[in-house]
Amino acid sequence: METPILIGLAVLGAATVIGVFVTKTPGFGRYSTSVLLLVLILFISASLLVSGKIDSSVFANIVFAIAGFAGGLLSVRKDDSQ
Repeated sequence: METPILIGLAVLGAATVIGVFVTKTPGFGRYSTSVLLLVLILFISASLLVSGKIDSSVFANIVFAIAGFAGGLLSVRKDDSQ
């Protein structure tokens, strides 16, 4: 029963990673690396959840950590004094 879900999740994860590489600007900056890392962590944790290796509460904590990291990434301000 979980095999079609894992296949669909793998296709979605691969399409997302390909989309990150297609739409990013040349070079690996801070944001490109962070987005790639967040996508990979979400894909791996979702795969572990579907296969029954982690509990749903652990997955929820991972998703909240990803949301917090992404929110902090978006709210960073440049300091003009440097």
